[in-house]
Amino acid sequence: MLKKVILLVAACAILTTCAGSGQPEKKMNVLFIIADDLTTTAVSSYENEVSQTPHIDALAATGIRYTRAYCQYPVCGPSRASFLSGYYPNATQTFGYVSGRKNIGPDRNTWPQLFRNNGYYTARVSKIYHMGVPGDIEKGSNGTDDEASWTERFNSQGPEWTAPGAGELVQGNPDGTEPIKGGNVMTIVKADGDDMVHSDGKTAAKASELIRTHKEEPFFLAVGFVRPHVPFVAPEVDFAPYPHEEMSLPPNFEGDWDDIPKRGINYVTSKNAQMTTEQKKKAIAAYYASVSYMDRQVGKVLQTLREEGLEDNTIIVFTSDHGFHLGEHEFWMKVSVKEESARVPLIIKVPGKAPAVCHSFVELIDLYPTVAELAGLSYSEHLQGKSLTKTLDDPAYSVRDMAFSVTQGGNTFLLRTDEWAYIQYGEDASQGIELFDMKKDPGQYTNLAGDPEHAELVRIFQKRLREKLSAVRTNDLGKDYGSTE
Repeated sequence: MLKKVILLVAACAILTTCAGSGQPEKKMNVLFIIADDLTTTAVSSYENEVSQTPHIDALAATGIRYTRAYCQYPVCGPSRASFLSGYYPNATQTFGYVSGRKNIGPDRNTWPQLFRNNGYYTARVSKIYHMGVPGDIEKGSNGTDDEASWTERFNSQGPEWTAPGAGELVQGNPDGTEPIKGGNVMTIVKADGDDMVHSDGKTAAKASELIRTHKEEPFFLAVGFVRPHVPFVAPEVDFAPYPHEEMSLPPNFEGDWDDIPKRGINYVTSKNAQMTTEQKKKAIAAYYASVSYMDRQVGKVLQTLREEGLEDNTIIVFTSDHGFHLGEHEFWMKVSVKEESARVPLIIKVPGKAPAVCHSFVELIDLYPTVAELAGLSYSEHLQGKSLTKTLDDPAYSVRDMAFSVTQGGNTFLLRTDEWAYIQYGEDASQGIELFDMKKDPGQYTNLAGDPEHAELVRIFQKRLREKLSAVRTNDLGKDYGSTE
């Protein structure tokens, strides 16, 4: 008799029913969508009035939009390795174009692997861990993927800069006579044909197919779009709303670099890229066109989710691996920890949660524990992210009092607080410091680090950075991972 009672109790615990329906409660699906090199300033639901992102905006209107989300490293590979593993780059010494698996070891679960090990179908479509763009996209190869994370994985091969259409090189081509080329350069192609010519169109189609195929089982579907990463390739129709002549350049002035350290000058600038005013405007227009193309693919995937009746049982996350400079301070691309490069768009939609805007500092590293908790999965106490679940019920809840990001081999640091952005070059600050008053100077034009009035504040930030690094580095892979704050 006792045995029967125990079995009955166990069965009731396992078969949690929904409103007396007698059916087991379905596990929450996860749809994770990530754009490549998407700066927050190019999303119209944030602060852009020119770029058009209606599908991302519609998601933002029904989810939680985070206004102060930051990546942990403004380069594709280490950023992705960080939030997929759950550890800061300086904890695992993951700074390159790798998955991070070697650094964390075989016994630690990555974010998707946790779901796989808990009975989920896990799949990635295109770039989730690092892939070289355009190289791996042209070849249709896996890049530096982590095979253990996925039940299945799918690549989306595309022509990239070799796509038929009108092409132009706007970097290192001041007289306009150089032919277009591949690689990590600002090549523009107004491509012939439709969405399916390119990688992102194929990614949206495959993601939609997987949603339809696996709708009866719990899934963790990671969908990686490669635009607006260079080359700026999109169907010609996407360029029409952005005549380059009408593009506005960000405010810049002669001598802007005079008060910042040499290492604070980004690796691609208008100067070393030899860009003319017209080329700058063409680059911005082409970036926006690439964003519009990517946004349309996001819409296709979300539409499939609606058509299959899965919206009420799917957690949706949209973000980017880092930002992108569009001529601010005459900087282009990523790598710097200035605001345009380190800040990212982040939207989380959870069934049953009201739409809201959250202004707390959050980090991409927080996604792993957040989504695991929402799905009811136990995760390692050693993860260095913080769950954002409280912000879903109370968007005024403060998760962090600052954001932390690193770059340049993990030896350049950003501490971003409500009022200040502190950037330190070198762990001993020997290669320079930047301090910006983000209330009075949100464009980060006046470096106050050398001002005697701010000497004590600089000392405070130096102390906070030492404490932060010490906490992060207790994350020695044989020891307990310490608190992140």
